[in-house]
Amino acid sequence: MNKKLVAALSGGAALVLALTGCGGGDGGNKKLDDWAKKVCDQMQPQVKKIQDANHSIAGVQTEEDSKKVQQTDSAAFQANADAYRSLASGVENAGAPPVKDGETSQKNAVKALNDLSGAYAGLKKRIDGLDTGDKAKFAEGLKGIGGDIGKLSSQSDDALKKLQSGDVGKAMAKQPGCQKK
Repeated sequence: MNKKLVAALSGGAALVLALTGCGGGDGGNKKLDDWAKKVCDQMQPQVKKIQDANHSIAGVQTEEDSKKVQQTDSAAFQANADAYRSLASGVENAGAPPVKDGETSQKNAVKALNDLSGAYAGLKKRIDGLDTGDKAKFAEGLKGIGGDIGKLSSQSDDALKKLQSGDVGKAMAKQPGCQKK
């Protein structure tokens, strides 16, 4: 019933994981490494919350009970909203990365993460308002929500990629909290 929703959520998870690289060294910029540690230390638990929420949605994709789908999706959207808000706070609290245009990159990433948080809160409100008594209307509502999630992923992708580009990305990739598990 909500396969498009699950596909769109996969894109959202990929977006967050774009922040979490793997790999090499940057020559040892201590200030940048310290900044990356601040961000990455709080990142992994939030990424796990987002992944867990998205897995719960995937787990009900073949569920016939509209009410159960609604409850699962609603809880997952709330978890995602909270996790993205926490990620935004972590990036904001870490300050601007000590690189050229670091302040702009940080502000853009915080805005993108806060926008995602707000959008997931909006999706929760929308799913909570769907009529579970009419399967056709419910399925149509889910389809619309799935399309909106896909748009969210692409809108925020650029700012997050910019934040983790160049030396910042290299510094983040060295931190255990930012490495893909």
